[in-house]
Amino acid sequence: MRRLLRCVPGLPSALAVVALACVPAVMAAPSSADPGTEAEQESLYVDFEAAAKAYRDGVAQAAGGERRPGKRSAQRAMDRMFDLMERCRRTEGCEAERLVSRFDALLGARTRVAGEGDDEAEASPAEATAANQAEGSPVVEAFPNAADTLNQLNGRDLRELIVQNEAVRAAMAEWLTALRPQLINAHEQYQYLRFLMWPEYERAGLPEALLFAIMARESGGRVHAISPAGAAGLMQFMPATGRRFGLGWQDGYDTRFEPQLASRASTQYLNERFAELGHNLELALAAYNGGEGRVGRLARQNPGRSFWDPAVYNALPKETRDYVPYILSAAWLFLHPEDYGLEFPSVNGAATVLALKQPASINQLTICIGNGESRYGYFRALRNLNPRWLPETVLPAGTELRVPVVVRPLYDAGCVQGTRAERALALVNARKPDAGPAPREAVATGSRYTVRRGDTLSAIARRHGCSAQTVARVNGLRSPYALRPGQRLSLSGCRG
Repeated sequence: MRRLLRCVPGLPSALAVVALACVPAVMAAPSSADPGTEAEQESLYVDFEAAAKAYRDGVAQAAGGERRPGKRSAQRAMDRMFDLMERCRRTEGCEAERLVSRFDALLGARTRVAGEGDDEAEASPAEATAANQAEGSPVVEAFPNAADTLNQLNGRDLRELIVQNEAVRAAMAEWLTALRPQLINAHEQYQYLRFLMWPEYERAGLPEALLFAIMARESGGRVHAISPAGAAGLMQFMPATGRRFGLGWQDGYDTRFEPQLASRASTQYLNERFAELGHNLELALAAYNGGEGRVGRLARQNPGRSFWDPAVYNALPKETRDYVPYILSAAWLFLHPEDYGLEFPSVNGAATVLALKQPASINQLTICIGNGESRYGYFRALRNLNPRWLPETVLPAGTELRVPVVVRPLYDAGCVQGTRAERALALVNARKPDAGPAPREAVATGSRYTVRRGDTLSAIARRHGCSAQTVARVNGLRSPYALRPGQRLSLSGCRG
């Protein structure tokens, strides 16, 4: 019997997924602290202890057999603790480290939320291996297989809502021919990201197949995807729409690239559209692609008519008319791959936190780790799980990265010392010779900088001692700050 929730040494799996993503942000240096009285600080500490108790009570309730309500209570308590840690970080005089330490101790207590087959003796060899590999490090175990997860949308099975018409069948044919590699690669990357993204859809009451289908079509499973129009991230939010749902530039980083936050924002957007459009799946998806204003007007002008009605369908741009069948067919294939000879690769989606034992970049780690159990190696997974870091940035020893659990022993074996580690370092330090007489490295000249291929605004700002917002403001750039090679930027306000 599968485990719905299970803990390996370190963290309660389904409840700690947010911790890996959020605790580092809580510990970041305060950007704008508010003065707080001693009474306000003490109130935060007292409220945190109350939330911690509610978390323990929820875990105990689930362990006593009331799994679903216990899980909900524990999750609400955990969300409350995150809110309080963030408020403490922004309150002058409040000891954020005190709350984070308390939080770590709470999650490290080896508590378990009971589920089906929660007898430790029933652990599979793969589960036992993952636990052994993760000893001494927090681990989030992979969630159950998709076939066992929630497929309900507003009380109806998603499979009953997907219209099998010519447009959907034609889109399905494309997914199974020219787009099959994109679909399979997106599924593989989704498995590594699932522990961050799926809980947001589950809490919002939305089907997992819908999450996967949107991600597969929008970004192909690439966290850093940016469209020519400026949409960014796995779920491709435009800047203005992203800001409505809490996404955007914070401390020089575009949070549209955060898998968990993007997943949460997409649930909020979709449920907002469902409420506006009479819970019509196709119209909500059309709004996701073609704009809520346009689709909302069409729905009001054609009350009771479906997306497929000529009065609605023909009034939409071709991209949107194609987009909806692509999403519906990808969701159907996610639910019924075996019916079409589609075999998604089996991926161990468990994740762990790896503390670097010596400086390294994601590029360097990709080389020294090797392929392991993955056909193409772990570059994309490492990038997706650690979206704040550019792949060439050398991260100092002690930096904590989220990695697939299978990567940790590969790191210990090939990246810390030895021939492979030395070769990886030599390869990432190699530089292609320049074609012309230009300097080997494009550098800031005086107070200006020439953009190179692959540059991002945040990387340029970081190298020259200022914030991305400063460089953007000086140069009149607007989010998402798309740069082009050869573009000249003023570095006024930077240190060098």
